Amino acid sequence: LAAAALVAGWLGYGWRGIVLALTVIVFWLLLQFSRTLRVMRRAAGAPIGHLASAVMLHSKLREGMALAQILALTGSLGERIAPPGDAAEEQWRWRDEGGAAVTVRMGDGRLLGWTLDRPQPRD
Repeated sequence: LAAAALVAGWLGYGWRGIVLALTVIVFWLLLQFSRTLRVMRRAAGAPIGHLASAVMLHSKLREGMALAQILALTGSLGERIAPPGDAAEEQWRWRDEGGAAVTVRMGDGRLLGWTLDRPQPRD
């Protein structure tokens, strides 16, 4: 996209178009960096592995989501769980006040799968 913006700028306005395209690219990068910092600052201020509702997180997760997107949904950093053997995968867990937990499997920075664990009801 950045290369396409540079080419379009050159073809449309010459060197002024390249300057405009570079300005837009830098502005977009600064917006992304600012968004990531805001998510990380918010997550760092919350208790590790805690979230408001595990069921709500479970319903909002989609395969292929980035870890930054999951942190934005949870509002906290997850509790890291040792992977069962594959070092390429990471597992993170969040719990709510009711004892329900969501465990996510990440690979290459993307969500591969997740499970919702609910506590057994007492009679």
